[in-house]
Parts: sequence; C-alpha cells; structure tokens
Amino acid sequence: MQQRQNGAIRFFEFESFDAARVSHAVFARQGGVSEGCWSSLNMSISVGDSRANVRENRERAFRAVGRVPHSVADLWQVHSADVVVAERPRDLSVDAARADILITDRPEVTLFLRFADCVPVLLYDPRRRAVALVHAGWKGTLLKAAAVAVQALADQYGSRPADLVAGIGPSIGPCHYEVGPEIVQQVRAVFDGRSAGLLVDAAGRTHLDLWAANALTLREAGVQQIEVAGLCTACHPADFFSHRGEHGRTGRFGALIGLV
Repeated sequence: MQQRQNGAIRFFEFESFDAARVSHAVFARQGGVSEGCWSSLNMSISVGDSRANVRENRERAFRAVGRVPHSVADLWQVHSADVVVAERPRDLSVDAARADILITDRPEVTLFLRFADCVPVLLYDPRRRAVALVHAGWKGTLLKAAAVAVQALADQYGSRPADLVAGIGPSIGPCHYEVGPEIVQQVRAVFDGRSAGLLVDAAGRTHLDLWAANALTLREAGVQQIEVAGLCTACHPADFFSHRGEHGRTGRFGALIGLV
C-alpha cells in the first residue's frame, strides 16, 4: 500500500487498484475531532463516542478522497458472511442492515465499513465495473467471507474471479494475534491440510495469520491478483485503532471503495 495525505487526513491505497477508475482508502486515525481513546478519526458510534463527532469524522474522510458524504452505504457489522447489495446510498434515518459484505456497481454509492484489528478486504472488477468491501475478523475469515463476496459479485454482476483485483488491508498481524485451542481447532477444520501455514508457533503460543488465511481463501475462489498490505494494527497504534492492542478501549478506523 502507499500512504497519502489530504490536509490532516492520512489514508492508504492499494497500488494494484486503478485510481482513475476506482476510489478507495483505508484511513489512519489522525485528522478527526474525537478525543481520548477515540482520538481522533473514530468512525463508529458503537464504542461510546458521540454521534456528532463520528458524523464529522466520516464527512472529513469522505471529502479528503473526493467522495460525497451522503453517498455512503454501510452496515451494522456482526461478524457474519452475509451480503448486502447496495443499489443506492443508505437512508441514514433507517438502521443499517446486519451483515459484513457490501457489493455495488453504482458509481453514486460509496461502500464503507469500520475496523479495529479485523481484516478489510476490498475487491474491484475492472471489466464488469463492480466493487465489494468485506469485514473479516476470525469468524468472518473462517466463514470465508472473502470467497462469499467473490461469489456474490459473480452472481449479481457476472464477475469472473480471474478478473478481480483484491486488497487485504491493515489488520492485526500474525505477530500479535494469539488464539486459543478452540479457534485453532476451527481453523484446522475449515482449512484442513492447508492450515499449517496459517497457524504460527511463537514461544509456545499459537498465532493466527489472518492475512494468509484470507489470501488463501481468495486464491481458492479463483482470484489471482491479491495485494496484502502487511500492516499490523497492533504494531502501529499511532496509525490505527487496535481493539486488542488497546485492550478494548479504542475507536474504529474506516475503509471505503467506490467506482469513479
């Protein structure tokens, strides 16, 4: 990924995405109005920050990358592999749908989700002109939400997996993501003989590599162009909110994607 800045807003873009045809960003935590543990570009009201602060932060972020704030389509994220097709921006007077995958082919819609260690997966189809945004924590990863998004693009827009460009964004890395025996067992059950490279032994403790797991899921779904940011949110608390790194008292950074 490459880092960019517009005023006080810092964000990261995948080098493999065509910036002239698709707008996207994973935002760092600077440049907002929130204070304390949410300082400063917190994008979620679910963590205790005020609605007014979050609204201002989101509007600043959208404007920084040239997207209209009211173009937003977002979700109430629940660690699922459920898909919502965003045919228009969300009516903000209505509660967001509960799901973790958004897809659209409408340039007037900006897909937007929030993260603090979970994996942002961005998908772009340059041929069929469609995009997807996925929120994949360990549950979504084991549900293979990234592959579900690939299939949803195929079903809805006729996308071919080989045409897709995928980006795996900043999230907690294998260096910090220690998991217990129950999750280890589930990883081995889901990935079978392919789990060895996903579970890393570190001083007698087992760590899960969410980046490798989602990249493997995408490859098995037929996606060939995959860029992995390799940025650990727990390693970079000055740049990203990290639920584990900050012991649950933190905000959420945003990721967006939309067609130009």
